[in-house]
Amino acid sequence: MTSRRRRLAERRKACGFNQEEFAEAVGVDRSTVQRWESGKNDPQPCQRPRIAKVLAITAAELDALLVPDAYAPPASRNSWVAVDSADSDDEFDALELARRVSASDVGRETLDRLEFAFDDLAAKYPVSPPQDLLQRVRKHSAYVARLMDARMTLADQRRLYVVGGWFQLLGATLHIDLHQNDAATARLQTAATLAQHAEHREIEAWCYETDAWRVLTDGEYKRALELSLIAQNLAPSGTSAAIQATAQEGRVRARLGEGQETYSAIERVHLMSAGMVPRKETEHHYQYDPSKALAYTATTLAWVGDPAAEGYARQVIAELAPADDVEKWPRRVASANIDLALALLGSGRLDEACDAAQRAILSGRIVPSNHWRALEVVKVVENRQLPEASELREVYQGLKALPEGAN
Repeated sequence: MTSRRRRLAERRKACGFNQEEFAEAVGVDRSTVQRWESGKNDPQPCQRPRIAKVLAITAAELDALLVPDAYAPPASRNSWVAVDSADSDDEFDALELARRVSASDVGRETLDRLEFAFDDLAAKYPVSPPQDLLQRVRKHSAYVARLMDARMTLADQRRLYVVGGWFQLLGATLHIDLHQNDAATARLQTAATLAQHAEHREIEAWCYETDAWRVLTDGEYKRALELSLIAQNLAPSGTSAAIQATAQEGRVRARLGEGQETYSAIERVHLMSAGMVPRKETEHHYQYDPSKALAYTATTLAWVGDPAAEGYARQVIAELAPADDVEKWPRRVASANIDLALALLGSGRLDEACDAAQRAILSGRIVPSNHWRALEVVKVVENRQLPEASELREVYQGLKALPEGAN
């Protein structure tokens, strides 16, 4: 014998729908709604998010409405329902609670696939145009958002929040690369919110570190330092976020001309990264490895005016671009060539410096957020009135002339 779902029908009526109107809004036949409310059938998992949306309730509230009237919990502490077989009802209540706790319309396979997709995008980040990756990040983020309304276990919910936070963080990074600061800020705020709900301090730390880089590119060095220190305080010890935030601190202090503090940050980065195991075959943007420490050291030393930057920059180039094939360059090689150019200018090797700068600019690996770094080299060459100045400026103007996000 079936048991009616009066509370489901009452909620439908409270929203102003008769059965036919509700069926049309949900995308089913009226007879299907009748079977739901009579208790003869349950809505399919794929139908539940739509039902919850039409009724303006959460997935958990919908679950409660779908419990048959015979097993409905008391409306309040003071409105107990008298039953003849309390033991039987207690047993069913326990079984029903267990079923609902373990029930999930998301599933481990879906979450596994989302996590794999994120890792794939994070591994493609160093060698892919940001506008291409952003399209995929948008699609995955939208899918995660749709899953938020589905029924799931607490464990699945946390995993969904975590992977959603990673996608939002990567999206923010890509927006920064494309100089889309408003969109980047919005995604960082969303990533931080998801991280807080999931109690995932590393993602939260990455949000502050990423924002530190954003404001650094705008010349807000003191704010960038503040954000990098917050990120270090949030990041769990030994994580990639902790190392990256320390590296960011070093770069900011170099821009501020704080030599002693800069070298201290560099030393801490090398100590922390020494034990990190690099990924096989490809790098992952959110997983630190010793080779990243070389690249950040090259940049930091170049900014602080230390000639040792040349050696670090050349090592990065030798390790990541041994065949000098621009098509296979990760973004770090272009950055290392800019670092090399700055170091060579400092030591008076002007022809070599201009060559390195040209290689970086023509590589197609400099994203809009890093145009200013190439421009720094161009301005130094122009200020010294070198013969190569006009050619280098022309190459740089060609870079600037590209449609936003095309390089």
